[in-house]
Amino acid sequence: MASLLDLLERSRLLKDREAAREVFNPAEPPHVSLLRLCDAGLIEGGLTVALGVRPDELVGPLTMAMGGAARRFKVVDVRERPRFELHVLAGETSERWEVEDLWALVHNLNDLYREAPDARAIAVLGEWNDALQLLCVDKRALPRLLRERFFEPRNRDALERMTEKR
Repeated sequence: MASLLDLLERSRLLKDREAAREVFNPAEPPHVSLLRLCDAGLIEGGLTVALGVRPDELVGPLTMAMGGAARRFKVVDVRERPRFELHVLAGETSERWEVEDLWALVHNLNDLYREAPDARAIAVLGEWNDALQLLCVDKRALPRLLRERFFEPRNRDALERMTEKR
C-alpha cells in the first residue's frame, strides 16, 4: 500500500517531500497528517487561515488561489450591520452575500465558480492549530481525489455535486 506522501506526490499536491517527512507521522490517521502538512505549507494549493480572519480579508488570497475566472472577482462594498454582507462583482454579475463566517464564503465562491473550468474548487480540510485548512484543487482532479482515503473534506457533499455536473 502506498504511503500518504506517495499518494500526495502522485496527485501533485506535495511541495517538498523531504520537508514533509519531518512533519509526517505514519501513526496518525491520514486526514490528520494532511491537516498538519497543509498547516506547514507543504501542500500545493493549500491555505492556512486563522480562525479570527473575516471573510472580506480572505477573499483576495482565496480567489487568487482559485485562479482562472476567480481572479477577476471584486468586493465592491462591505457592510457589518445588521449582518456581515459583501457586495461582490463577478464579471457582469453583481450580488450581495451574507457571509457570517469563512465556511459561508467558501460555499458561495464554490457555487459561483462551479461551472468555470479554469477556477479551482475549494475543499475545507478542517481545523488545525487554531486555523482553518483549505485546499484549492483543479476540478478535473476532484473525482480521483474524492476516492482517496486521506481526503476527508468537511464540504465533501458540495465537492461531489461539482463532479456530477462535469
